Amino acid sequence: MDLFVIIALLVILSAFYAYLNVRFLKLPGSIGIVTIAITGSALTLLVNKIDPAAAKHLNLLAKDINFPSAVLNILLGFLLFAGSFRANTGRLRRERRPVFILSTLSVLLSTAIFGCIFHFGGALFHIRVPLIYCLLFGALISPTDPVSVGNIIKHSKLPSHLSTIISGESLFNDGVGLVVFITLLEAIRSGRDEVDLWKTAVFFFREAFGGILLGVITGMAGHRLMKTVPDFQTIVLISLSVVMGISVAGSYLEVSIPLAAVSAGLFAGSETINGDENERSHEALVKFWGLVDELLNTVLFVMIGLQMINLPYLTSYPLTGILSVLFILIARWLSVFLPLIFLRRALEVNYSNMLVLTWAGVRGGISVALALSVPAGPYRHIILSASYMVVIFSVVVQGLTLNRVIRHAMKKQY
Repeated sequence: MDLFVIIALLVILSAFYAYLNVRFLKLPGSIGIVTIAITGSALTLLVNKIDPAAAKHLNLLAKDINFPSAVLNILLGFLLFAGSFRANTGRLRRERRPVFILSTLSVLLSTAIFGCIFHFGGALFHIRVPLIYCLLFGALISPTDPVSVGNIIKHSKLPSHLSTIISGESLFNDGVGLVVFITLLEAIRSGRDEVDLWKTAVFFFREAFGGILLGVITGMAGHRLMKTVPDFQTIVLISLSVVMGISVAGSYLEVSIPLAAVSAGLFAGSETINGDENERSHEALVKFWGLVDELLNTVLFVMIGLQMINLPYLTSYPLTGILSVLFILIARWLSVFLPLIFLRRALEVNYSNMLVLTWAGVRGGISVALALSVPAGPYRHIILSASYMVVIFSVVVQGLTLNRVIRHAMKKQY
């Protein structure tokens, strides 16, 4: 199937699912589309068993999409830039301490806690996975997903400071999770159970700070260029070139593309590009990137649903999936609670908000993409199927019940 046909079918399917959701289900965008996409994929698998020819095109579409490459190398940069460009930088500055702690220390804690619980707790249920693979699983499932989080909290009744903390955390923690994941993956591929701390520190510095530096430079250059021209089409092209340039340069320089996209978006969107001659350009550009965000969100969630066709073994690991959901919620709660004990005054977050911070920590397409990157072996199917189940639970169950959790937490607070 050639590239144009793949894109055309994805857009048609996205439009169809979005219509069904808006017309009949009336659920928040990400939740409704994922629900419909999963149902559609399940029906495709059923039809495929009865008459393979009837489900031929949908099967081909699912198999021809390179999901990890499409998400990590293409969609992620645009989505992160769109989210950070439209972020309220004033609020982010005010909440910088909790955002920094949650996007760094909490991710590391969650990775370690989940890995240990999955390793030792899983053994009680005859699920035996080496510790380094459990930590790898923890690294890909611990970061919250900016796309899913942004889509869900938009329809929630979160207080503004908590909304800023959760969305800010989700923008930055992917970089930390990706570095930890790649480091552990390299250790597995090399056959070593121990990680070279010096090489890890150098790798982290290059990936994280190199990505931030690339983002600041490209964001600054793009912002200055946009301020000098009154033509809106040229301004849009410059902003698109910033994102695409980051993807190309980030791959070549081997730095974190997510952190670069976030840094560029925050820098480019922090100050208006308005001048005497292009008074409304910045507002129009914000609306443009909001539209890009919504469209790509829909396509991404349709792609998540389509992955079910590629994972026919999902039903083989129901217990593993249920345990993984439980373990990641425990790890998330502890990774928020432990820093709060020692840094409560600095974080300016009270204990009654921990339940909200835990439940709003939604996983999404990035976790599935990283799980698909796990090399073939005896544990790949376990990690991939469990990751998929955690993501579905996060988006659908946590997304649908978040407002109830918020109301409960606010009642306890007052």
